Amino acid sequence: MVTIVAFVRLDAAQREQAADILRRALAHMPSAYATVEEARAETARFDAEDRVAFAALDGPDVRGWVGGIRDTYSHAWELHPLVVDPKHQRAGIGTALIGRLEECARAAGALTLHLGTDDDFGGTNLFGDDLFPDPLTKLASLAPASGHSFTFYRKQGWSVVGVLPNVNGRGKHDILMAKSFAGA
Repeated sequence: MVTIVAFVRLDAAQREQAADILRRALAHMPSAYATVEEARAETARFDAEDRVAFAALDGPDVRGWVGGIRDTYSHAWELHPLVVDPKHQRAGIGTALIGRLEECARAAGALTLHLGTDDDFGGTNLFGDDLFPDPLTKLASLAPASGHSFTFYRKQGWSVVGVLPNVNGRGKHDILMAKSFAGA
């Protein structure tokens, strides 16, 4: 049985598992944590006061984790990252982690959670295209091409709210998503 715990409760071995999961879960993305050192550095950033994270544990083993960054906005947090061990995906772990982060953000007074989900690997039909001069018109046709996480987030109640064209290189865009708690 998987339990969700605060990241600060993880021991050194579990932190190492979290870094390894970060690297392996995002291995399909060329811009993400290519080395274990990069993944360790990102994991260590969640000891800062402006960040919060939760891990999914199966006994002593980390199966995934989610981070939240208390933004520069007064009533919004950024979800970054959400990773689940590839061997344990599609088992509800990501959904449970998002739910816990949403509870925490809502309790802290956040009205919105937001995220950027990069397509620097060909996961959507927008990959490789020049989105200018009217990025939002092209964004309206957004569809998965080879599996992209925006479809998972949509199932969790998130909305596509924008796109940052070419931020990861020509034709490599960041799809912006958000979830509102304002009506909750």
